Amino acid sequence: MSISTKTFIIYLVSAFSVAILSALYLTNGHHKKPSLSLPLNNNNPLQLYGSNTDKTWPELKAGWRLGLATVIGFLGSAFGTVGGVGGGGIFVPMLTLIIGFDTKSAAALSKCMIMGASTSSVFYNLRVRHPTKDVPILDYDLALIFQPMLMLGITVGVALSVVFPYWLITVLIIILFIGTSSRSFFKGTEMWKEETLLKKEMAKAQTTFVNSRGELLIDTLYDPLVPREEKTPMQIFCSNLKWKRILVLMVVWVSFLLLQVIKNGVKVCSVWYWVLFSLQFPIALVVFGYEAMKLYKDHKKRMSTGNLECICEASIEWTVLHIVFCALCGILGGTVGGLLGSGGGFILGPLLIEIGVIPQVASATATFVMMFSSSLSVVEFYLLKRFPIPYALYLFTVSVMAGFVGQLFVRKLLRILGRASIIVFILSGVIFASALTMGVIGIDKSIYMIQNHEFMGFLGFCSSQ
Repeated sequence: MSISTKTFIIYLVSAFSVAILSALYLTNGHHKKPSLSLPLNNNNPLQLYGSNTDKTWPELKAGWRLGLATVIGFLGSAFGTVGGVGGGGIFVPMLTLIIGFDTKSAAALSKCMIMGASTSSVFYNLRVRHPTKDVPILDYDLALIFQPMLMLGITVGVALSVVFPYWLITVLIIILFIGTSSRSFFKGTEMWKEETLLKKEMAKAQTTFVNSRGELLIDTLYDPLVPREEKTPMQIFCSNLKWKRILVLMVVWVSFLLLQVIKNGVKVCSVWYWVLFSLQFPIALVVFGYEAMKLYKDHKKRMSTGNLECICEASIEWTVLHIVFCALCGILGGTVGGLLGSGGGFILGPLLIEIGVIPQVASATATFVMMFSSSLSVVEFYLLKRFPIPYALYLFTVSVMAGFVGQLFVRKLLRILGRASIIVFILSGVIFASALTMGVIGIDKSIYMIQNHEFMGFLGFCSSQ
């Protein structure tokens, strides 16, 4: 790991530790215990922030609120999927403050929007060639190593949302988002400088010059020695699909869905509840372990033969330490997704950039993984009747169009400017905007809780159900 990466990890660990220790201090009797007349769960394991709110479903009708929400949702979906982060940190505040939904319903509708935008983006990316190699633009190796851990983290995050105090979740989100957006901006700046140097070198190489007699000597715009084979859109689409890998991802998705559906009908904290909860771990670990072992063996084999070519898009060495680091980051990304109601892309997008994946592939792969995690939550929310169908269909449609338009616009912009760092700057901007919106709402609600002398410490998981 680079020094900057280690510094970033130290920042996260230190800040998170201080925040959690503060919450533990408050739990030890410094605020009154929560009243039993305010239960935190209505048999819904998908709670957000651990607070109980009645359903507030405004009617779907034309007006300035719907118009403003449509514009924000469209822009958030377009830029969020380009960056590979989804945009849940923008959607939830927009749905609560502008439209007027309760927090849980806003989180559910946010998932619908993320699913719509990511689905259309994945469909668009399947028709796009890899910018430098004759391989799929979706990195299935990275998808297989991150998707199981991300989905496992989401279930952990949902469970923690019942236990963690609201103010602590707000603080953790601000710490994480400020850190990842700053780190992404730093990486984008580095890429921009590298691209500028490369452009200058190419400009020098392609400049024609004249000798002392005024004769034109060279124009060094050569054709490549091995030109890329031209492919039809259908050939590109088929080459981007790896059905065996997709089948494995679908098996993980279905397994998690079935466990969640069955668990919803079981009494919370009963023996069967914990059995079903625990079964998620071996499912995720088996798929992750198989892919991790494959990457580790391939890396070791290449090193023994002196082959320094990257195994997948990531430029890191697939050692045990790096594999464990990726696993922890996947779980952390999913946990944040479960707490926040996002797709987990706020960690996965910056992480892929950090480990050396080029922005185009990082965006496509993060969006691909996010499609699975968000669709799982949408099905669960639907079974729990957590969102109104008319609004869900409307926002889903808006996000589908936005995801496609966003990808189309940025791809054209990349061809014109020749700077992939634009994707990284978009990623950084979306995360920073999410930090602002979630931070403002979180701080406002936390102040309200303090003024009303509400309990500010950890809650018991079983006693809060």
